[in-house]
Amino acid sequence: MKKFAILMVGRDGTLPRNLKGALHRRGFEILEFSDERDALRGFQYGNPDLVIIGSSENAAKEQLGLARQIRQLDKKTPLILIASASTEDLAIAALRIGINDYFKLPFSFEELMTAIHQFLSDRATIRLAKESKKASNLIDDRRLVGGSAVIEEIKAYISKVSTVESNVLITGETGTGKDLMAELIHRNSRRCHKPLICINSAAIPDGLLESELFGYEQGAFTGAQSLNEGKLKLADGGTVFFDEIGDMSPYAQAKILRAIESKQFQRLGGKENISLNIRVIAATNQDLEKSMADGKFRKDLFFRLNVARIHLPPLRDRLEDIPSLIDYYLRELNRQYDRRIEGFSDDALEVLLRYDYPGNVRELKNLLEAAFVNTSTRRISFSDLPVELRALRKDAEALAQAESDRLLSALSSTNWNRREAARKLRWSRTTLYRKISKYHITTSSDKPQDGLPARIQPAKIPSE
Repeated sequence: MKKFAILMVGRDGTLPRNLKGALHRRGFEILEFSDERDALRGFQYGNPDLVIIGSSENAAKEQLGLARQIRQLDKKTPLILIASASTEDLAIAALRIGINDYFKLPFSFEELMTAIHQFLSDRATIRLAKESKKASNLIDDRRLVGGSAVIEEIKAYISKVSTVESNVLITGETGTGKDLMAELIHRNSRRCHKPLICINSAAIPDGLLESELFGYEQGAFTGAQSLNEGKLKLADGGTVFFDEIGDMSPYAQAKILRAIESKQFQRLGGKENISLNIRVIAATNQDLEKSMADGKFRKDLFFRLNVARIHLPPLRDRLEDIPSLIDYYLRELNRQYDRRIEGFSDDALEVLLRYDYPGNVRELKNLLEAAFVNTSTRRISFSDLPVELRALRKDAEALAQAESDRLLSALSSTNWNRREAARKLRWSRTTLYRKISKYHITTSSDKPQDGLPARIQPAKIPSE
């Protein structure tokens, strides 16, 4: 993977002299500019991974203007401001523009490196995923929605798993799309022209297990009037997907293990071994390692299944994919119901983007469908959302009001000393400035007079 590029811009004295060399020794490619206009062109054509802007008291307006222009061009590239003279107004203005972190000279180089590595870690993951995508013939399925780093990694891994015959274990919470993963692996494998047989492991009682999976011969028992191939034989040459394998009984586990190991089975009432050519994909929302420790799941079966492993993260851990999922399901629902819904009102979309979806993608789809059914206009409004989602906004407003009150109380009790207020709240100073900006808290002067708190403009609770 090629080096990360850092764009540095600062007039004389605004950045430490040894900073460029120190970063270069750490393995970064450095793009250095002293003029803001040249730096903007360097950003457009150099495609840096991170930007460091040195700010001086005399040129703060131009340097903040550069940061604003960069943020308008690119919403994601991390911006770090290093100020030779720090003021509250500068810190708040920087945060409003979209500066990701703020340092005042002199500062700890190790703290700066910690911030840089933190900002670049996500970009490293995305870059690796993109490189894997180029190196492999990545599957392209419109139902696997999202561009987050973890989804890109899963897509790349599926393309690799699909080319081999290894058994696969898919883990993840309910509603994360484990059945879709199994289908994609099968469809992109050499077995795609043979059946994919799905078996709900928790739905087959032990008394019917052998007849359902292995089949039976004619006359094997009362009512067996004809040959039944069994589900495993129906999948011969293809793939068997055992859904919710963690709920399978010990008896069923033993039977399945024997068939997987020997690649043979006997039908009920039969005397001959029947060869079996299947690939096994299993999925569970349970912690199989814990189930093994508790004696509920066989270790030998686990090791047979856990050859290739795919873990699907909950939707709350990839919130950046929610807008894409909403757009995808809106198109699907329009097609399904032959409607022309154009989108969502701002307040409805805000609630959808801030919910953590304990039921994951399945819950998101169901909530959107409920709102789709409720609306009678071209745009889904806040009132069209299910009642449980509408209640979340009231809770969020109450939490925001409580946080604003805590902030005002801390500032008042410390006579508007930001450092002391941040320490009292156990926040960093950057967080304190961000919250002051978020709740639109302003003072009539930088310092309180006569030992009294400065005048405060009433906090406006934002929608976020």
